[in-house]
Amino acid sequence: MDADPSLLQRPHRLDPAPARPGPVVRHHAGVAEVVPIYDPQDPRLADYRALTDVELRKRVEPAHGIFIAESALVIQRALAAGYRMISAFVSDRWLDELADQLSSVEAPVYVGAPEVLQSVTGFHVHRGALAAFARRPLSSVEEILRTSRRIVVLEDVNNHTNLGAVFRCAAALGMDGVLLSPRCADPLYRRSVRVSMGAVFAIPYARFDTWPDELTGVSAAQFRLLALTPDPAATDIRTLRVAAGERIALMLGAEGPGLSKQALDRAELRVRIPMHAGVDSLNVAAAAAIACFVVGEPAPPRLD
Repeated sequence: MDADPSLLQRPHRLDPAPARPGPVVRHHAGVAEVVPIYDPQDPRLADYRALTDVELRKRVEPAHGIFIAESALVIQRALAAGYRMISAFVSDRWLDELADQLSSVEAPVYVGAPEVLQSVTGFHVHRGALAAFARRPLSSVEEILRTSRRIVVLEDVNNHTNLGAVFRCAAALGMDGVLLSPRCADPLYRRSVRVSMGAVFAIPYARFDTWPDELTGVSAAQFRLLALTPDPAATDIRTLRVAAGERIALMLGAEGPGLSKQALDRAELRVRIPMHAGVDSLNVAAAAAIACFVVGEPAPPRLD
């Protein structure tokens, strides 16, 4: 049975719980507000409750306009990207390490013992830190098309791990944006953000309203729409020639079903990654990495 969405309703601010055995919290002059937490049922932790209930979180996080970042590195990258932190929830063992990152944040930092974090979230937070951030309005498909030369187009990639890995590949290998079909997973779901190592903050994305009809707009924007498929009749991606400045849209489908016939039919060219006998396909993130390397903008030379 799904958890009750009311669990995530944000209450009015309460006074701190009375002192009793719990986290050892030292004063940090740079952190706006450090709040010791002793009771896992403290209503101020509503945003962090039931993080392992995927269906619940998929419904309530977008509805409440929040997302959860996990680990000090991902929190740092969300802050660097300009996302507004609502609160942080950290293990007492990690507060010292995070103090510098949180020094300019005007948001409460809830601090608890590791067992309190686990009781609230439903899992062992071995990275020691979570933070709730406010979502921002999505870019439009038209904006992505107008400002990009290399994009990834995803059809029904609803596995959060795969989606996060694709975003990481796209950001690392010179893609300018990502377009999602309506049934793709949420890039700001906690697991997607974590697997991407914060790359979801570095590359703009948008979601189509209708699929695959809106692919005509990609072609109309002068993008060469390439469909990745294991079909042996498709063009070997190693033979692909991409001109400097050419607009390329690389389209991939979900692991297993791949691209639908309707999506394939809208592609200008079907391309494949050649494989040795006995292996007919790759994980969508692995395929994306190879394809993005072929078509992505080259990285600038290192100066060291």
